[in-house]
Amino acid sequence: MQVSFTQADIAAIAAPIRTVGATTEVIRGIASLGSAKAGDISFLGNPKYRPAVASTHASIVLLPPDYAGKPGPNQVHMVVDNPSVALARLCSRVEQTLWPRPAPGIHPTAVVAPGASVAASATVGPLCVVEPGARIGEGAHLQSQVFVGRGSAVGRDCWLMPGVVICAECTLGDRVRLHPGVVVGSDGFGYEFVSGRHEKVPQVGTVVVGDDVEIGSNSTIDRSRFERTVVGEGTKIDNLVQVGHNVVIGRHCLICAQTGIAGSVTLQDYVVVAGQVGIVGHLTVGTGAMIAAQSGVKDDIPPKTSVWGTPSLPLLLAQKISILKNRLPELFKRVEALEEKAGGKRKARKG
Repeated sequence: MQVSFTQADIAAIAAPIRTVGATTEVIRGIASLGSAKAGDISFLGNPKYRPAVASTHASIVLLPPDYAGKPGPNQVHMVVDNPSVALARLCSRVEQTLWPRPAPGIHPTAVVAPGASVAASATVGPLCVVEPGARIGEGAHLQSQVFVGRGSAVGRDCWLMPGVVICAECTLGDRVRLHPGVVVGSDGFGYEFVSGRHEKVPQVGTVVVGDDVEIGSNSTIDRSRFERTVVGEGTKIDNLVQVGHNVVIGRHCLICAQTGIAGSVTLQDYVVVAGQVGIVGHLTVGTGAMIAAQSGVKDDIPPKTSVWGTPSLPLLLAQKISILKNRLPELFKRVEALEEKAGGKRKARKG
């Protein structure tokens, strides 16, 4: 990483509540508290690492308002409302430096069909394909080997990374970011068993992705059997997530890696789904619900409810059951001992 920020540059980005100390070092890297050296910036994002602040060699440390320690020599403590957010804003500036947006235009190796529309400020990179009737919005950036199918729309300032596929008649809102290998609009998984064979059910709907959505590498959003599969505004989807046909995902949801959501599920707004969760089709997960990792969901989940396990149960109940499972061997020994004792008493009475 080749960056260069002065203390004043960092302050302009992080907007600290207060600053303690000073440094002559130019910030050239970002590191954890334990591994940081002079010229690095670090942060306290998790309270468990609080003891490491006093011994860190970072030149600048972003800290929460409740931290009371003093900086070392040639070191700065910048107190901010949220150190993780402040660091993220710095990383955004670094990202712009490391991966600057290329000049607008269509690369000579790209194929843009007659009848497609590409905004003058958009970038269509090497080996991209834009089919007839597709629309690429202002400031959109298609990196390389991106496919945009017939009649699809890519909104303003979208960023489609290498190998992204947008199938026919799908719509992306503004500022959508799709990581490498994302597929939007592949056929939903639909078959009917007829006369001893699986007959395909055509998937003739579409996918609509809202503004400010981000979808991680190799995740897939299936087109609907009819009507729409929807990913709501501001939702963030991790890598390797499968979203089935006719699923409706609300606004500002978080869906972690290796989750599978079967067809016609509705996730309302602000739902959090942890990794490796499976959700059975035709269910509703209420607003603000949270599903813990590796859960199997087979029933509707009310709003603002936390669940865990397979089948999923209310979180506190699932945790109690998990604790009791560890006591089962001891419990069986006690039952066996009681059975032996009771059996011996019966023999004594008969004698």
